[in-house]
Amino acid sequence: MVANDAMELARMCARAADDAKAENVRVYDLRGMSSLTDFMVVCTGLSVPHLRAVIRELEEAVREKAGALPTYVEDTPVALWSVVDYIDVMVHIMGQETREFYGMDTLWKDAPVVEY
Repeated sequence: MVANDAMELARMCARAADDAKAENVRVYDLRGMSSLTDFMVVCTGLSVPHLRAVIRELEEAVREKAGALPTYVEDTPVALWSVVDYIDVMVHIMGQETREFYGMDTLWKDAPVVEY
């Protein structure tokens, strides 16, 4: 995927999560910092049903707008951490305590934050 396409996909994922009422949505530009992905979207869900709704709405929005399907979905909202992987863009939907415990925002504190 071309970098601009990946950035737009990351922004699209962030907007979809925001539309689903996810909190503290962040898009990190990890190009040159990570071999896993180019962009990381991190957001917080408020409950297990909310995490499920964010996953569902995000996948639907990206499929409808970009025709993209995730390569992998770790759909374990009961664990309060799910991942939707589009290869160049990874979306982490996490409960607040899980997000704080694993320090997702401090882990990538040096990465540029992308406006969506």
